[in-house]
Amino acid sequence: MARYTGPKTKIARKFGEAIFGDDKAFEKRNYPPGQHGANKRRGKKSEYSIQLMEKQKAKYTYGILEKQFRNMFKKATAARGITGELLLQLCESRLDNVVFRMGLSPSRSGARQLVSHRHITVNGEIVNIPSYQLKPGDVIAVREKSKSLEVIQNSLANSSTVYEWMTWNNETKQGTYVSIPERVQIPENINEQFIVELYSK
Repeated sequence: MARYTGPKTKIARKFGEAIFGDDKAFEKRNYPPGQHGANKRRGKKSEYSIQLMEKQKAKYTYGILEKQFRNMFKKATAARGITGELLLQLCESRLDNVVFRMGLSPSRSGARQLVSHRHITVNGEIVNIPSYQLKPGDVIAVREKSKSLEVIQNSLANSSTVYEWMTWNNETKQGTYVSIPERVQIPENINEQFIVELYSK
């Protein structure tokens, strides 16, 4: 299955929240898509349905396909700690996500493109794999030739969110992935326990 490239607002409406970031179309129609989307008389969802929705929300939020996501879950299960929290930490440690968090792109899909098009370096080396797992201490920077890119300049100008687990220097266009974020430092509205329960069946 290829990566989802369809209408993002439709997906956001399915989950009832703007999971891809600011979305004016979603604000106008923040009810489920379809003929009866605005009708609130809906049956009670099954436990499986709720768990599946949460997994899909996480996959769409981070732009990860099923096989990759399942492999990350296996990795989280094998490690010591709380599986659900470890799974989200693996998602947050992806290079495309950190590029997004650093403000180099207004969306994860845009960040993925910057990485794929060889605009980003890790510890001085060009890395073009969006799923590359960063380790604490890794230095992420914009490649010298790409520092003047309008898309990067515009995104940084509109970025104001600061995360405790990373640093960013606007002058040098480089930052450091300082530490793996704690669950409370991850702003995504995802109930990771539902995902763990779904995969554990």
